[in-house]
Amino acid sequence: MNAKIENIYKSFQQCAEQHPRREVVPMNGEPLDFRGLLHRVDRTAELFLSLGVGKGDSVAIAMRNGLDFIVCAFALYKIGAATVPINFMISKQAELEFILTDSRAKGVITQKEFLPAYRRLKFGGFLISADGTDSSAAKDLRLLLKDLKGHARTHHSPGPDDIASILYTSGTTGNPKGVLLTHRNILSNAWASAEAFHVTGRDVFVCLLPMFHTFAWTTMVVLPLTLGCKTLVVSHLTPAGPWLQLMGRHGATIMTGVPQLFSVLAKEARGLKRFYLRYWAFRNMRICMSGAAPLPETVIRNFESALGASLLEGYGLTETAPVVSANRPHARVMGSVGLPIPGVQVKIVDENGYTLHHGQEGEICVSGPNVTPGYFGKTDDTEALFTHDGWLKTGDIGALDARGFLHIKDRKKDMIIVKGLKVFPAQIEAVLHEHPAVAEAAVIGVPSHNGEDELIKCFCVAKAGHKVDKAALSVFLHGRLDPYKRPREIELVQELPKNSLNKVLKRNLRKQEIEKRQARKKQAAAA
Repeated sequence: MNAKIENIYKSFQQCAEQHPRREVVPMNGEPLDFRGLLHRVDRTAELFLSLGVGKGDSVAIAMRNGLDFIVCAFALYKIGAATVPINFMISKQAELEFILTDSRAKGVITQKEFLPAYRRLKFGGFLISADGTDSSAAKDLRLLLKDLKGHARTHHSPGPDDIASILYTSGTTGNPKGVLLTHRNILSNAWASAEAFHVTGRDVFVCLLPMFHTFAWTTMVVLPLTLGCKTLVVSHLTPAGPWLQLMGRHGATIMTGVPQLFSVLAKEARGLKRFYLRYWAFRNMRICMSGAAPLPETVIRNFESALGASLLEGYGLTETAPVVSANRPHARVMGSVGLPIPGVQVKIVDENGYTLHHGQEGEICVSGPNVTPGYFGKTDDTEALFTHDGWLKTGDIGALDARGFLHIKDRKKDMIIVKGLKVFPAQIEAVLHEHPAVAEAAVIGVPSHNGEDELIKCFCVAKAGHKVDKAALSVFLHGRLDPYKRPREIELVQELPKNSLNKVLKRNLRKQEIEKRQARKKQAAAA
């Protein structure tokens, strides 16, 4: 894409002026065209200006996927304010207060069902509910728009390098950090993704993942709304019937998801339901992009066989807005996360920062217009994020093959050191998933008894109707793993802790293990 980048709103406005009658976000069975969406965005921007929000300010958005989320975000983009997308499932007062205070948010836009979490906060900004309110502590967005006086207010438009969003990542220790993303970061990534997948105005996107996550926002909202495409916005994953029907009715062509979603869809595609899914809901689907967690090859094969659409794995992180690389329908390597998208560069470095050759494992570093300028208000963390020559350090371990395809080995922070040897949990987890009774597995390093080394511990969830025998599993692993890679401890659990994108929270497992071991030490000392 060679279009000039100004800001996200301007690109959307130009698209709306070029295609005013083109349907954009189907809502409740009624079509909404680009002109109608632009009018709603402009009207809401006037409201924010009347509330004292302007360029350089920030406003938090804690909502389910929907038109209100899109309208509020693009309205803030127009006036140069930054969005602070918040996971609507967060309800802990301390965490919410930290995010709102740290981001200096002037207000919160949420929905009625989430008001209880926000009403009790010690927060001086405004609180608005997009779908009505039953409390005097919050204002009704619809009434505010209805009562808004019609005169235009002056505002300062943002430039390409002004901040568009502040996204808070879940820290492994301490409070989360606010990742800064500029208009250039987000737009360049959206358009590079479009170029990689040959997007046209005829494509129809499906936004299933939560829009507070940059993967959904960049690829399923900003991309289509700045390139003249229709996007189907899904507020609830269950029941699946309504959004599958919506996909079929509008001939959806591109969607994103997580491995578990695609695994479930493949399993559901049996008998008559397979005909419904393949020849109705997925009949025009050409690309399904999977992210947020490793995508097993068995899921790819089962999904593509059952539904006939390409299931492709990509790689990204919040700090890169987010897409770094992706497999393409006609250029993919199983087990890889594909080639870097246009404009993005990837290199692999060793512990001293020297660039490694093809096939050598090291830390993945990224350069490109999609790379964050840093963390909000955290100079030291920002400095530590980059190499001496300005490349972003991802904290992931990987390798580039001779054709330039990127292969992820593991998270650098998840790496376990056993007697001086590096062990990557993903390698052990891949073997565990080969066991016929294991549905899910997570591997972590825990302190040894003397505290000088680490032990490998695995957590396993059994498949429905199966039982996992620890002794038998140990024998299974013994024949498939080098001695230093074999887990010393196996724990069977009902479920693994996960975030909203179904990604296993290993930091929670590590914290639990440390607390258990500390408690045992205290008991032993007291005995």
